Amino acid sequence: MTAASDLIQPNGQGSAKICLGCWDQMHVPIPIRGPLALPFRAFGITRSKMNPNICTICERSFRYVKKKRHVTVSATILFADIRGFTRLSERIDPVKLSELVSMFQDLCAQAIWAHDGIVNKQMGDGLMAIFNFPIKIGDHAGAAIMAARDIQRRCTAALDRLNADLDSSHGPALGVGVGVHTGDVEIGEFSTFRSDFTAIGGAVNLAARLESKAAAGEILVSDATAAQAPDRMTGAEPRLLALKGIAQPVQARVLIKS
Repeated sequence: MTAASDLIQPNGQGSAKICLGCWDQMHVPIPIRGPLALPFRAFGITRSKMNPNICTICERSFRYVKKKRHVTVSATILFADIRGFTRLSERIDPVKLSELVSMFQDLCAQAIWAHDGIVNKQMGDGLMAIFNFPIKIGDHAGAAIMAARDIQRRCTAALDRLNADLDSSHGPALGVGVGVHTGDVEIGEFSTFRSDFTAIGGAVNLAARLESKAAAGEILVSDATAAQAPDRMTGAEPRLLALKGIAQPVQARVLIKS
């Protein structure tokens, strides 16, 4: 007999047998793998591209299940972006550039999924991830920090190989900058034309601003996130930042890739 924990807990990256989002949000076991998932696929219910351990019901649950357009959730938001990309894009073949973007997005997604986050938006050489929705994570601040470290670790080796093939005329060496912040956000559907959900609010804006200030190889973590996951901040250094659109300087913690 299959134990409930065998269905709910992933047995390695991307191997949960039921949708973790539907289970956490509605306590409904929607099959996403195996023979029981086949009838659901016939009705267009498939694994989500945001995370292979959730399904498309999670993306459409607001109006049809929750009976509302959006909900307030405490979450941790992560932004990541390739440093040196714009200059490089003017100097290398578009096909090679697209291969770089695909590699970056794939490596980041693997890191985010490994810590139960979702890749909510992909924006060329950047992305936005959400931790604590629809999969509930008790220590979502810590999960996001671990994902950020994992992103740096995964991307560094790949970008270092590419940097070795580029000469100095292509500009500064490529690297990844990451920003992480925790706070209340509004998550839901904000368009009448699309059913995809996203997160908005001051916490999202602050995470994006932190990422914009992160140099290659850096992770900028807000004090709010650091306070919730102090055990994940070993080696962090304080940095006072002037952020666009925010009147007062913001104290952050800097983690350097190791």
